[in-house]
Amino acid sequence: MALLSRRHALGLGIGALSAAGLRAAPAVADNGTEMHGLSVFGDLKYPADFKIFDYVNPKAPKGGAFSVIPWVRGYNQSYYTFNSLNAYVLKGEGAQGMDMTFATLMSRANDEPDAMYGYAAKSVQISPDKLVYRFTMRPEARFHDGSKLTAQDVAFSLNTLKEKGHPLIQVQLRDFVKAEAPDDATAVVTFAAGRARDVPLYVAGLPIFSKAYYAKRPFEDSTLDAPLGSGPYKVGRFEVNRYVEFDRVKDWWGAELPVNRGSYNFDTVRYEFYRDRDVAFEGFTSKSYLFREEFTARVWATRYDFPAVKDGRVKRETLPDDTPSGAQGWFINTRRDKFKDSRVREALICAFDFEWTNKTIMYDAYARTVSPFQNSDMVADGPPSPEELALLEPFRGQVPDEVFGLPFVPPMSDGSGQDRALLRKAVQLLNEAGCVVKDGKRVLPNGEPITIEFLNDEPSLQPHHGPYIKNLGTLGIEATFRLVDAVQYRARVEDFDFDMTMQRFSFSATPGDSMRPFFSSQAAKTKGSYNLAGIANPAIDVLIEKIIGANSRHELTIACRAFDRVFRAGRYWVPQWYRNTHPIAYWDQFGHTEKLAKYAQGVGAPENWWYDAAKAAKLEQAK
Repeated sequence: MALLSRRHALGLGIGALSAAGLRAAPAVADNGTEMHGLSVFGDLKYPADFKIFDYVNPKAPKGGAFSVIPWVRGYNQSYYTFNSLNAYVLKGEGAQGMDMTFATLMSRANDEPDAMYGYAAKSVQISPDKLVYRFTMRPEARFHDGSKLTAQDVAFSLNTLKEKGHPLIQVQLRDFVKAEAPDDATAVVTFAAGRARDVPLYVAGLPIFSKAYYAKRPFEDSTLDAPLGSGPYKVGRFEVNRYVEFDRVKDWWGAELPVNRGSYNFDTVRYEFYRDRDVAFEGFTSKSYLFREEFTARVWATRYDFPAVKDGRVKRETLPDDTPSGAQGWFINTRRDKFKDSRVREALICAFDFEWTNKTIMYDAYARTVSPFQNSDMVADGPPSPEELALLEPFRGQVPDEVFGLPFVPPMSDGSGQDRALLRKAVQLLNEAGCVVKDGKRVLPNGEPITIEFLNDEPSLQPHHGPYIKNLGTLGIEATFRLVDAVQYRARVEDFDFDMTMQRFSFSATPGDSMRPFFSSQAAKTKGSYNLAGIANPAIDVLIEKIIGANSRHELTIACRAFDRVFRAGRYWVPQWYRNTHPIAYWDQFGHTEKLAKYAQGVGAPENWWYDAAKAAKLEQAK
């Protein structure tokens, strides 16, 4: 799925569905396969009797505190604020870290592309047609109030998320039919025929809620009541819009499971919220929080010279990022008439001088993004292979001819900031689209002036927009940068009320059903989806299904490359930049393993880091 989060009220209808499930649980054939783990293509690194993941420290001490500002988000979360402890619905701004308070059926192994192993469920039996999964629950699983976590809670959670969860969850549960509990120890999950390849893994990674807890509360509400969880942490102190803390559950039932041993080591994990990125950096220098991944090249190059860095109290590391880096760019809202013509959209691409921006603003720290599968072998390159052509031929005449040749790559500028050749190309494209200059302004064929508002909630990105806006002005297009607060930004983006806005997302090494919320025609019409560009392309819809239905990693790679060609030919975005490293800084009181898991979210912090008391004592003495 898209790596945008760390993991991934009882209505009459749900109650009736659950009751019906008790009467008519589907059967699993006798020759169904029982597994201790799941993966898309059935390959598992760890045997059934494994004791611990290779990338964690089994002797990691427990204790201490870890604090950070948010650097990933999912569903209704924001980087800059929160006002709700319900992070799985559309309403409100969900608090970061809520995933740590819930157990899931299975847990990911971060040194494998997509493998999951038993967590609240100790095993799963899969029917021969792979449409019915029977999870056997661990008898020791408990909620934080001591009540037993059972299959009834699993069935309630999955059915409720399908009906009342965030729209992005609902989209990814499209092929999930129902969950039932014939008894407390068995959760039976049924999928639709032709289901997405990775939807069982998505289901296995969803939070398990307490059915009894929500019998007295509406599930879909924004709330500041801490929900009853069963994970390694529970909600501690918090102040709306400022911080939220999570306290480690000292007698947690899952601490010694193989998927958890050596993880969740800090007594307290705290998320600090700042409305301004520069203010947030100053907070780090004064030790208001302890860990930071740096996403601004200018700051990394020029501002890490404060005393704590010079005397060694703050450590800096640049760690490799071997995961697909995904896509970052300005996405163009094609729902709006002024952006319907792909030639207009390509002109917008020509007007952005990446080379100048990278050199002048970002200290040459980045490379140009060209594909949503950047930094992976799923990126299309050169002419299509015979296998790719076999997937693309049915669309000949329906997609641009370039799909059958070299894939589109954003043009390279001369680095001057105003490459005249590229601007002339943009003018040519606009004229061909019937967008001529009238009274000094570029107008659409209907005579309406072309205006563009860049919507954003991050003031530090204004320097990246300024030169681009200037170049658009040279073309006769009036463009402006609109800065709004995080709440208004999310509301407008969810309603698709924008011209262009920045988005960054990435997929796992095994993309599948998670592509639907970003690229499908269904998502283009779904409020709150990630399909910001409004992509509604029948060829893309079919190729998404080819990706989802791939039966081997080779088939998956071929389908992704074919998709990549069609997507890039659509000119749906102005591609920006990426890097294949993690620049991090932290106050020197932590430890981490020397070799990080290849597929870990970020650098595996805080889950697999730990508090080093000796370092912390030395840090105190150095004040």
